[in-house]
Amino acid sequence: MLPRKIRRLSQCGGVMPDTPRHSGCTDQETLLDIESAWQWLQAMRHGKPGRALESDTATSEAAELLTCLTPLASRPAWVIAQLGQSLDGRIATESGHSHYINGHESLVHLHRLRALADAVVVGAGTASADDPQLTVRHVTGSHPTRVVLDPRGRVPASIKLFHTDSAPTLHIMGPETAASPTDVSVKRCVLPLNAQGQFAPGDVIALLNQHGLQRILVEGGGVTVSQFIEAGAVDRLHLLVAPLLIGSGRPGLQMTPIETLESALRPTMRRFRCGDDTLFDVLLRAAPFT
Repeated sequence: MLPRKIRRLSQCGGVMPDTPRHSGCTDQETLLDIESAWQWLQAMRHGKPGRALESDTATSEAAELLTCLTPLASRPAWVIAQLGQSLDGRIATESGHSHYINGHESLVHLHRLRALADAVVVGAGTASADDPQLTVRHVTGSHPTRVVLDPRGRVPASIKLFHTDSAPTLHIMGPETAASPTDVSVKRCVLPLNAQGQFAPGDVIALLNQHGLQRILVEGGGVTVSQFIEAGAVDRLHLLVAPLLIGSGRPGLQMTPIETLESALRPTMRRFRCGDDTLFDVLLRAAPFT
């Protein structure tokens, strides 16, 4: 739950979800700002009491941040997936160009998710094509353990994740793949493959839990996120939709085709502003939003 003081009012004339309207206005200088709200969330995530929130109110941005991320900061274990896409559901062009579909605020949100997570997971395609760092740079916070899913050993040895020691890296490989040489210590683990030649998402989560990694962010790409959702392994999906029409290209979610709409997932969700983008906080497994 949000602290009682924060739940009361988001700003003058603006009310947070499921809270009563507050009749008064408060001087802007007394409002809790977004950086203080983020510090409070980090303290909660690390099990520290943090400083007391002395203000009775918060700016609209701070209140929205607290409402959005307290469900993650307050819980010791979860699996969340995130995707950034266009209005027509594309995460990249046909050639794979994706920088940047979403705006800067969405990138900041992604880095907040990384800072709240113990581990950030990407598939072999994303690791190879994007060569990401998977660190926390746009906000304050600790780097998560970086996890590369590489069932067939096709990720190039030259990627940054295998040659930087800014955060621990876990390279999960199939049973018949050869490890590539790296410049820094990269821990390698082997998991069996399923009939489709992929890792079972449940096996990946169990392995990460064995390494003490309980808060897991599945960051991409679309195929990996889709596999985890279809396996029922994801608690929440943070879907960031940009006001952009691409018209063709690589789709975000790609799951087994269904015959009728009766088989479609109909999750509950919340919406938040994220600059020009819209963030959908999609609840895929039963849990409260607060």
